[in-house]
Amino acid sequence: MNLKDLSKITSSMSNTGKMPVLFLGHGSPMNAIEENEFVSAFKKLGKELVRPNAILCISAHWETKGTFVTAMENPPTIHDFGGFPQALFDVQYPAKGSPELAQETKSIITKTEVGLDDKWGLDHGAWSVIKHLYPNADIPVIQMSIDYSQPAKYHYDLAKEISSLRQKGILIIGSGNMVHNLRMVAWNKLNEEFAFDWATEANEKMKSHILSGDFQPLIDFKSQGKAFDLAIPTPEHYLPLLYTLALKEESEKVSLFNDKPVGGSLSMTSLKIESE
Repeated sequence: MNLKDLSKITSSMSNTGKMPVLFLGHGSPMNAIEENEFVSAFKKLGKELVRPNAILCISAHWETKGTFVTAMENPPTIHDFGGFPQALFDVQYPAKGSPELAQETKSIITKTEVGLDDKWGLDHGAWSVIKHLYPNADIPVIQMSIDYSQPAKYHYDLAKEISSLRQKGILIIGSGNMVHNLRMVAWNKLNEEFAFDWATEANEKMKSHILSGDFQPLIDFKSQGKAFDLAIPTPEHYLPLLYTLALKEESEKVSLFNDKPVGGSLSMTSLKIESE
């Protein structure tokens, strides 16, 4: 990178007040086009937030060997699902990318070599919720991938390295679901508030650790018993939560919203971290 490029990055992301950090339970892709209480909460949140310079999203739906950030000017809208109505496939979210933010993210991470990706785009873990926060698609968005080969502590520590972006007007969003077991979904109860006992147990314990600031058991989620094992059969929807929690500072508060289960084995629980 030459001095001209570095100057461009610095000027485009000047220091601001510290941005909040979000974890959004994204649930079914249909939340992108439906009107329900979860969508209403996302829309309300978008109106309350300070307008960011750009968004960095860690989505459950981009797993890679190694860590990458999207670095194209115009990321495509990825419809990475099947079996849904055509109306969902017709959705486009034409937010610009930010090669500058991608380069800045790459430059501040020392834990691993971050690759600049020009092939991915915005998957539904990102656009299905961000479209409700910013329906005009007028905020640049990049994604950072989840390295599936690494343990939870690696992801938690990696997230801490991007904390300085919060001071540059970057809204960091983790998008997944705290409780996410598709094999055990009660499909006939997907549109109502319903949880199996183990899902309630796991979600309540997760919330207790989140609100107390005791994140170590959440990092050690594989050692927390059967309820956690059923809630997190695979880690990709859970790990974005750790990216969000890693960015919380001692003086900041956590608030929960959309804290409801659906389909027995999914939780929509979402959270916002911000300065008091």
